[in-house]
Formats: sequence, C-alpha cells, structure tokens
Amino acid sequence: MTSPTNVPILDLRRQYDEIADEIQEALEPMLRSQAFILGPEVDKFEAELAEYAQCEHAIGVSSGTDALLLALMALDVGPGHEVITSPYSFFATAGVIARLGATPVFADIDPVTFNIDPQQIEDRITERTRAIIPVHLYGQCSDMEPINDIARRHGLAVIEDAAQSIGAEYQGRRAGSLGTIGCFSFFPSKNLGAFGDAGAVTTNDPEIAEKMRSMRVHGQSGTYYHQYVGGNFRIDAIQAAILRVKLRHLDRWTLGRQKNAAFYSQAFHDRSLAGQVLITPRVVTDRHVFNQFIVRVLERDTLMPHMEALGVGVRVYYPLPLHLQPCFAHLGYQKGDFPESELAAQCTVALPIYPELTIGQQQKVVDSMINYYRSSGHLATRRAA
Repeated sequence: MTSPTNVPILDLRRQYDEIADEIQEALEPMLRSQAFILGPEVDKFEAELAEYAQCEHAIGVSSGTDALLLALMALDVGPGHEVITSPYSFFATAGVIARLGATPVFADIDPVTFNIDPQQIEDRITERTRAIIPVHLYGQCSDMEPINDIARRHGLAVIEDAAQSIGAEYQGRRAGSLGTIGCFSFFPSKNLGAFGDAGAVTTNDPEIAEKMRSMRVHGQSGTYYHQYVGGNFRIDAIQAAILRVKLRHLDRWTLGRQKNAAFYSQAFHDRSLAGQVLITPRVVTDRHVFNQFIVRVLERDTLMPHMEALGVGVRVYYPLPLHLQPCFAHLGYQKGDFPESELAAQCTVALPIYPELTIGQQQKVVDSMINYYRSSGHLATRRAA
C-alpha cells in the first residue's frame, strides 16, 4: 500500500483557506439578491480582466472550450475551412474546430517551449485556411511575432489559446492581447480558477467584441431578437464574483509559482539531475506564469509510481498527441508526422508547482527524484531524451 500523498499535484483547499472570508463577503450580496445571470458582477469582472490582459474588451463565457468555440464562430469559421494549430495541447483546441465542421491542420511544436513552431506553419496554409490557433502552453507565450507576420501576409486571424497563460507576457504585452482574439479558461486548476467551469474571450476589435457579446446569448440583438445563431455561453455571475476576488491575488500567486520553479531548477542543477536525467523548463519570453512545471525525464513510467509511493503527486499531460487520437484518424496523420509532439508526449511529467507549496514539500519532490535515479543507476550514466 502506498503512503498518503502529502505533496499533491494541486491543493486548492489551501488557496481557499487564505481567501475564504473575501469569497464569502463577495457572494453574500448576490445570494441575497438572487441575481445570477450577467449583471453588474459580470460587468465589473470583464472590465478588470480587460485591464489585466491589456485589452480593450473582455467577455466572460461559460468555459475555456466555449471561449475557443465562440472565437471561431465570431470569425465565421465553418465547413470547408481549415485552422492551423498544435497537436500537443488539450483536446478542446482542435475539438472546437471539428465541431464547427472545419478541419484542424497540425504543425509541430518547438521542443524548448512546447509551443507551436512558427517555421512549421506557413507550408500548411492553403486557400481554405481561415485562422491560426497558437497555444500558450504551460504558462509561456508562443513566439507571436513571426506567427502574426505570417497571419498578416496571408490574411488570417490569430486566436490565442491562452487557457493556461493568464498574465504571461511576450515583448511587453500580455497573453490575450497578442492576436485577433484571446481565449482563457478559469477551470479550477488554472492559475486563476473559478469554483467550476468559466472562461473569457478578449479582443481589441470592437466589432468582434460586439458580435461575441451577442453570440454568447444566442446571438441576441435585443430580447427575443436574434441577429446570429450563437449559443448559451454566458459566464455565471457567481463565478464572476469569485474570479474578481481571485484576480486581486493573481500576481502574488504567480510570483509564488515563479519562485517555486526557480527552486526546482536550482535544486535539480545543484544535485546534478538537470541535463543528466531530466530537462527543466526554459523561460524564453518576458514572463512565464508556470501553470504547470513540466520536465522531460528518463524512464517516466517507472519514475511516476516511485514518486507516488513516496507521497508525491505527479501527472502526465497529453500522453497521446491530437493527430494520433482515434477521433481524428480520418485526417490521415501517422505516427512520426510530428516527432517533437510525440517525444514530448512520451517523456514529460508535471511536478507540483502551486504557490502554497512549502520549501519542505518541494525538497521532498526533489529528493524523491534523486532517490529513484540513484537507485536505478541512471543518475550519471544517461541523458534525458
């Protein structure tokens, strides 16, 4: 029997304990008013989020998936169209493209950042291409300058999948302000997490903003008058109130994640793990917010149960790239088509990174990895994939 996990991969209860009184204070007036659909709390949250993301407009929606879906719908993406994106991401990135009858077209990732490689994009553009969806994976922005340059030259929209990267920065600008539309998720595990599903879209284009506001309520232009076929994509007012409280703490929490990431990187370097049996993340943009701390490791399938038995939570994100998912078999991709995505899927693992981690907990994570590689005899004789 394994010991209880005392360094969980995520511990939201500790975050809640810090801000419980603020949450209760924010919710009490709403519970008394029984006003739960849109309204002033949503308006205030959208204004605060727009300011934080350095955008003119922010529209709260029901989830990160619906944010991506709404963005594509607002750009009239549909049957016969193609959208270029990464095969190494959460399923929703490509799933929303397929839901609209369009075709996801994949381009491989950069092995350092895990984000889409701009050099892979242009050759995949056809007359049917309508948009590019770069994913700011794990908390670091994609290389947006060449992506936006490609998009301008070909007349394409750029939809940022910023679900994991609120507050991340690229060349002095925030995620969500770097393309045509930005899409955020406030799933509970995110750096800014709701108490359930929630999301948002951002843009600096007033016409697109107006269209998305309408489309999130079935395309209404007035009560029971519909200019578009939209959907029920509204954010709950309760979630907006909770997110307003959490947004005030987000920069402090981000700093905690960055400090934890620095601790890991230094500890692995000092103990001679880095470069021998694991590769730590590299920060190549202005601000990495570390939604996850992802390392490439040797012998992942035996390392993970070892760490879990010692009470350390670990997780694999995206063990099967999107181009190899059964539901996309009809696209005709084969194993080997996107080698960097496939390699990342095979050898990466997430370590606990949430800001409430203690130094002792982080040291336990490091020690458990050292223990495994020393006992397996691989610490100084092989290098990470």
